[in-house]
Amino acid sequence: MKRTLLSACLATLMLCNAALGADRIWISSVTLVSPEKLDRIETGGVLIDGGRIARVERGPSRAAPSGAKVVDGKGYYLTPGLIDSHVHLHVVPGMSMEQGASGDSLAQNYFRQMPRSFLYHGFTTVIDLAVSDYGVIDRFRKEPLHPDVYHCGEALVLANGYPMSFFTPETRFQSFGNYLFDPAMPTAVPAQFAPSAHTVAAGVARVDKAGGICVKTHFERGFGKDRNLPVMSGAKFAEVRAAVTQAGKVLVTHANSFEAQSFAVAGRADVLAHGMWHWGALNGQAGLPNDIKALLDRIADQRTGFQPTMQVLYGLRAYVEPGYLNDPALRKVVPASLLAWFSTPQGQWFKPEVTDGEDDAAVMQGMEGPLRRQRAVVAYLASRDANFVFGSDTPSSPTYGNLPGLNGYREMQQLHAAGMSLAQIFKAATINNARTFRLDAELGSIEVGKAANLLLMKTSPLEDVSAYDSVVTVWVRGQQTAREALAADYK
Repeated sequence: MKRTLLSACLATLMLCNAALGADRIWISSVTLVSPEKLDRIETGGVLIDGGRIARVERGPSRAAPSGAKVVDGKGYYLTPGLIDSHVHLHVVPGMSMEQGASGDSLAQNYFRQMPRSFLYHGFTTVIDLAVSDYGVIDRFRKEPLHPDVYHCGEALVLANGYPMSFFTPETRFQSFGNYLFDPAMPTAVPAQFAPSAHTVAAGVARVDKAGGICVKTHFERGFGKDRNLPVMSGAKFAEVRAAVTQAGKVLVTHANSFEAQSFAVAGRADVLAHGMWHWGALNGQAGLPNDIKALLDRIADQRTGFQPTMQVLYGLRAYVEPGYLNDPALRKVVPASLLAWFSTPQGQWFKPEVTDGEDDAAVMQGMEGPLRRQRAVVAYLASRDANFVFGSDTPSSPTYGNLPGLNGYREMQQLHAAGMSLAQIFKAATINNARTFRLDAELGSIEVGKAANLLLMKTSPLEDVSAYDSVVTVWVRGQQTAREALAADYK
């Protein structure tokens, strides 16, 4: 490992001191770009000591602190590491849940590369919103190079609602151990799963015991063949809100429609874990309806965290996009064996579910309406400088269109095209995420005492969204790695 890291760093003329065991690193000759000081983009230096930021100096270059090894930043831009607050680490893009969990060699290769792929695109922290297997989290943390990982524990799922509905009635209760029983929504529960053991208090306690920093809930009536799923009552959601507050956690709600976001905002959810691409009876309106503007005003005024997750739809569209699998960017984040498998008949198993009998052109056209509505919502919230918190939903479904790290970069591109400024995107992926998920004492900015999760970029993220593809070096807790050594195709 040391030999590989050393050769990679020498190839980019950077010394990988931290990765080779040095405790004190002086990063000199950099332009500091930190979200809490966007009015002070200045040349300076940063001292890393024991994996933490020990000193931040702005102004003319100074001599290296005694005993510190020097990394010459070459005038590049030093930023905090990025935070993706919406990932699902147990899912292998393009595979069914069963195949991904089977120990298949393709899946094993993916899981080994996945942490490096997030780092390749600058994501030094990820938050898993719905853990289905804590072993996946443990294995992720044991990889030699990996982002910091936090989680929401097992999602607090309404019995027989979304996403339990994807599983058969015979298996769903074994698969979702933290289901919630709501008497206001009569639904069948197997006799061996006593509703009395699945109260709000019990569910939140399970998340707390597992070390979760947040609690994930859903308001989803369904789609496809399941369009009338039970949803949580307002009274039950209020009970959840009270228990989550009492536990000191962050309340995240899956909500992608006008109805769902109205419900979640009324119930004071902390984070809306999707954009609003369904407007219900208002879908056909060309502009932004006044009723939706009023809701978006509440979201902005309440500082509710908002994750647009534009890539959810683009991830599905990958199956009907000519040339998607030939994009060279995919080779950087996916093992060659898995990428080749995507093109096989077995690897195309999910396409019929995406197309549902329509031809590719019709599928592409059918997604334009939801994308138009999403863009309108993002643009309006951007005009109100809402509390955007960056989340990519990687992967949003069994699609190979949401690949780790790359999906986040493409989300940023879509957000910028929809109307978010470069400063808003940068803050969403750094300080906004850290503050909203109560991690700002540790992450989100270049400040003394915080974890040394840092990026060195050739281009400023305030100048062009392509800056997020110009990363040269990544630090996680002071451990330094050249970006090129993180690529799936690195030799």
